Amino acid sequence: MNIHLDKLIDQFNQKHILVIGDVMLDEYIWGNVNRISPEAPVPVVKLDNVDYHSGGAANVGENVFSLGCEVTMVGLIGNDTNGDTLKNILNKENRFKLHLVQQPERPTTVKTRIMAQGQQVMRVDNETEETPPSDILEKIKSIIGDAMEDVDGVILQDYGKGLFSKEMIIWIMQRAKKASLPVYVDPKDHNYSCFSGARLLKPNSSEFWNNVDPNTSFEEAATSLKIDNDYGILLVTRGADGMSIFYGDNKEHIPTIARSVHDVSGAGDTVISTFAICDICGVDPLESAWMSNYAAGKVCEQAGVVPIIIDDLVGIVNHKDD
Repeated sequence: MNIHLDKLIDQFNQKHILVIGDVMLDEYIWGNVNRISPEAPVPVVKLDNVDYHSGGAANVGENVFSLGCEVTMVGLIGNDTNGDTLKNILNKENRFKLHLVQQPERPTTVKTRIMAQGQQVMRVDNETEETPPSDILEKIKSIIGDAMEDVDGVILQDYGKGLFSKEMIIWIMQRAKKASLPVYVDPKDHNYSCFSGARLLKPNSSEFWNNVDPNTSFEEAATSLKIDNDYGILLVTRGADGMSIFYGDNKEHIPTIARSVHDVSGAGDTVISTFAICDICGVDPLESAWMSNYAAGKVCEQAGVVPIIIDDLVGIVNHKDD
């Protein structure tokens, strides 16, 4: 890569990104397994401690902030204890311009991971996928419209929890286009055509194949998806097989970077965060993808959902050939 990291970091510090999406609370139950339950063939986890972290779109915001950018975050939570816990985490040290809209009777999305010997044993999700009522959506639109006046780019993080209806996506894309803002999308399994005109679409492999003709080759399907929907860049993350990027007439494959994969949770959040920041700063798409790959590889070496920090990214890029 031909990136001057010191200059790039200075540019990171001057950028402001709007993150919109399905925010979550990540709960970690840590313990150890010493025996199998006599009641069923399952491990018995002896509890050591419980901790909480921001997840989903909130983790994207954490990644963007950890790389030095200013962050405005917009999301939806319930009027509940879990929502309060998430707000308290995100409000720490006034790191973000935070807009978490509360919807009564809606549960805050919580992913509970049971960890033993440093590995994930089980995950329990508490959530709803219902689209919010019109008054809540109008409140969110008002916040987004105001925020777009003061940012350099927009990240949309869709986990399929109801915030991104077709109508909401189209509205956001139109407002971003009017404001000449690049939009970077981490989609779920639906509404791909609504993201038409996005600067970047970043599906994972299964999401990609759910939206293309399975009878075509990967490269043919990717090229068609990109052209048909007028995406500036298509970046498909492919797990252990790395990632593939399509931009202009170019198509490149990037192998996975992680030296020892400990936990892949949150790797996709790191990819889109790092790519968006690099791209907004004018880095070539292929080099932005390589930077994202290095960052994702680093967070996969750690247990739990953790954001990439700038010192780690600098370290791994500087020693990439070690």
